[in-house]
Amino acid sequence: MSIDYGKIRIGIAMSDPLKIIARPLEVIDNSGEAIFDRIVRISQENQVEKIIIGLPLNLKGEETLRSMEVREFAAELQERITVAIEFWDERYSSIEADEVLKELGYSIEQSRKVIDKIAAAVILKNYLESLK
Repeated sequence: MSIDYGKIRIGIAMSDPLKIIARPLEVIDNSGEAIFDRIVRISQENQVEKIIIGLPLNLKGEETLRSMEVREFAAELQERITVAIEFWDERYSSIEADEVLKELGYSIEQSRKVIDKIAAAVILKNYLESLK
């Protein structure tokens, strides 16, 4: 499972059991403690073995203030879940997700509703490809 963390929305993606395909799953509004309950529930329902969280780095590959926010979110999540959490460089994932949506013919308005879960799928796809 992967997470694209944002201050407003959190994108979730899931891989198949063979860890070959990454598919967008859902977008959660980032508001309150309920987000953690939802992520834990998704993890349990899908028998998740590991959670990959996109880590925003600058163009030089260095951590930023936003990276610290993501790490704080991950620490809070880890307190509520037994599944291992791993970070993955998410540079360019939003750009790649935007390109996918344009190819599929999504308007800007339509894209806003799904871009986060598409970005999570891109993060997961890149992670899975690194395992090969």
